[in-house]
Amino acid sequence: MSSGQSLSRRSSLVDYISQIPRPRLASLRSRKSTASLKVDNYTSYAFQQQKMLPVILRDADVTQKLLETILDTPGGRRSVSRLARTCKAFKEPALNVLWRDLDSLTPLLGLFPSTLLKRARRPGLGLTKAPERDDWARVLAYAARVKSVAYVEMSGNIAPSILPMLEENRPVPYILPNLTSLTWKVETAPNLERCRMFMGPHVEAVVLEVGSKSAKINDILEEIASHRGLTSFAFTLHTNLPDTFTETFQDNVALEKLSLTAPGALASKVGKWASDLPSLKTFAVDLSARSSTAVEGFFDDISPGSGYSTPSSVGGTDSGVFSGDDVDFSEARKAAVRLTRDGPRRGAFAKLNNLTLTGEAGNLATFLKHLTSPLTQLDLIMEDPPLGIDWHDLCTVICEFADTLQSLRINATSASRFGELIRATSRGGDAPMRTLPLTYLGRLPRLWRFEVDLPESVIFEEKDIQHIAKICPNIEILRLCPMARFPLTGPPPPITMESVVPLTRDCRRLHTLAVVVNAAELESDDVYSTRVVCSRALLRLHVGHSWIKNPLQTAVLLSHLTPYLETLKYFDSKNRTGAVEANAGAWQRVAELLPHLQHIRLSERKLQPPPAPYVPPPTADKAIDATPIMFDAAVSARPEVHEMSVQAEPELVDCGVQIMPETTEVSIDATPIYVEAEVMAVVQYSEQSVDAVPETDEKGTEPMSISLAPSDTASDTSDESSQADSTAPPPSIFTPGAAATGIVNLTYRVVRFYTAPIRFMFSFMPFSMPSMPMPMPDLTKFAIHPAAGAADREAKHASAEKTHADTESPHTNGTAVIMADITPVCQ
Repeated sequence: MSSGQSLSRRSSLVDYISQIPRPRLASLRSRKSTASLKVDNYTSYAFQQQKMLPVILRDADVTQKLLETILDTPGGRRSVSRLARTCKAFKEPALNVLWRDLDSLTPLLGLFPSTLLKRARRPGLGLTKAPERDDWARVLAYAARVKSVAYVEMSGNIAPSILPMLEENRPVPYILPNLTSLTWKVETAPNLERCRMFMGPHVEAVVLEVGSKSAKINDILEEIASHRGLTSFAFTLHTNLPDTFTETFQDNVALEKLSLTAPGALASKVGKWASDLPSLKTFAVDLSARSSTAVEGFFDDISPGSGYSTPSSVGGTDSGVFSGDDVDFSEARKAAVRLTRDGPRRGAFAKLNNLTLTGEAGNLATFLKHLTSPLTQLDLIMEDPPLGIDWHDLCTVICEFADTLQSLRINATSASRFGELIRATSRGGDAPMRTLPLTYLGRLPRLWRFEVDLPESVIFEEKDIQHIAKICPNIEILRLCPMARFPLTGPPPPITMESVVPLTRDCRRLHTLAVVVNAAELESDDVYSTRVVCSRALLRLHVGHSWIKNPLQTAVLLSHLTPYLETLKYFDSKNRTGAVEANAGAWQRVAELLPHLQHIRLSERKLQPPPAPYVPPPTADKAIDATPIMFDAAVSARPEVHEMSVQAEPELVDCGVQIMPETTEVSIDATPIYVEAEVMAVVQYSEQSVDAVPETDEKGTEPMSISLAPSDTASDTSDESSQADSTAPPPSIFTPGAAATGIVNLTYRVVRFYTAPIRFMFSFMPFSMPSMPMPMPDLTKFAIHPAAGAADREAKHASAEKTHADTESPHTNGTAVIMADITPVCQ
């Protein structure tokens, strides 16, 4: 990356090392002449070390840069470790570089004695017992060299029992006393609290990612904020941001890098706090799954009273009407902003130069419209594919930073890449391919890095390449979706080898190019007729899954366009799934032919006559009298004054308004509504029968003869007869009165039961019918004329006589009729 306002490339490490003076060896002739002399060539190692120190270790920064370069090469860590074991002069610098950055705690665990480890070659499996104080000696010796360490719980390379054991048995408060950068990504609350044993006093950068909600999160944040020298902080939380987050970090004014990925990170108070950081230069925020209103709310408390939310502003939200339920004109106002570019320019983040945004293209454009910062590096992680109008707005806003923007990288979000991963693993077919127009971009004269890596928007046309060559003359690194794969059943890549000519001709600093091309037959040979299209700077070319037809012709064209090309990369079946074997074999053939063709091309150019030497124009020394001539001059500057009066009498208009309320007469019909309803009430009857047959016995009796006296003597002897009757026993008489009464009552009830419906119907008639008298039954037929009986029957009929005496039935002498006590039928 270029630094400052200069666009010149920095000198490489090789050029820097080559400037270091080296001791010159004696020539071969002088060595041959002194070979006959008997001189002891033995030199002690201490002397050689003294001679080595001024040459290699003269500058510590150069030595560190050299070791860092070795460390970045394939197998570099092993090479640096071997270098530390080989040379004592390199031991300390090599160990410092080797242990400076650790991506896991596993190397530190391997320093414990092998007797404590469950498996010596896999120290992450845990310890067999708790380490004692003497077992920490080697660990603490190398821990002092560690400057950066990372712990990722989800990786599973460290057993869960290790951290509790280290926390309980550590001999010092901080295991890594010189640690300056800590990366801690956990999912559980207990492991979150164990990061404290690594937070030494020199910590300056913290990357904290918490997967679950923890009650101790505020305590951890307060401990991080207690480091006043904190310059970098990245916080990722899957739950809501704590309410006291801004108050906790209110005093950390030394922050230069800040990254927030959490629900609630777009709150207005967070935006106010972040914009007030005086040294903030790098900022990253997640805008995913947020509305444009939420993005606008991030800047609500920044520069209040700026006038953007006035009724006259295009992008404001004030309608100018004092009402509580205003109509939402946000969409109309956004459309007006697109047309007039009258957006809020509040001056937030004045010193910000590195910005990373994640979300939809529309939200990215909305966020960038609020900034006037001198951005030099812009990283956009957006949803793919973006909407056409949002992509156009985003390109328009990016060009507003054309005076300072040097690096632009556009990548896809993890959600967009998840679909690509599913298709790659499940063989779900090829991904849909869409066009991403680059012609919306304006001129970017200072841009030296431009990278686009999207899973679906991978189609670029020839006009896009020409436009990039026109607007970015100082581009150095250009990558346009080099991982894209065009299926053989579909159309070929739109970019051909001839389409690259504008880049090699106009971009004279382009040294890295990555693009998918279609190396087909050339349409004309005009490209070989000039050397203007040749690029001296292009050294690395990455063609990915490019198509190719003629390897020899492609190699010849590349030797002409890029005679100094050093690296040609492509995908084959060994390093990339889905690669076409025919294309990979053809590009392999090009890589084999290209060095020889480049050598021939450069040799031919050397045989050409050199250009005419530059002859400067003739110069001559000539003196000129440049003494100024001074004149004094006075000017009368008396202004002319005019008086003018204007009569401003307002015109008054008298208007009268007649207001007559409208009245309406309404009448209501309040007549009640009657409804006749009939109810069918049928009485339910139950029938029951009673056995009323008396039990009778048949017995034989002797006939009784009764002689009646003459009538004339009856009255005379009445007194005597009554007295005799009172003393004589009564005759035996059987009277079935109770049985007859029960039978009559039963008959009456049966008649009333069957005549109930008729009587019910007659009850509704308006006239009253006379009751029909029922004739009394003649009970004389039930009377029995008793005959005289013998005296032995008096005892048998005593009970019957007693019953008749109780009912006080009237009876006379033997000839009288005995009436039964029967209840009348009609009462």
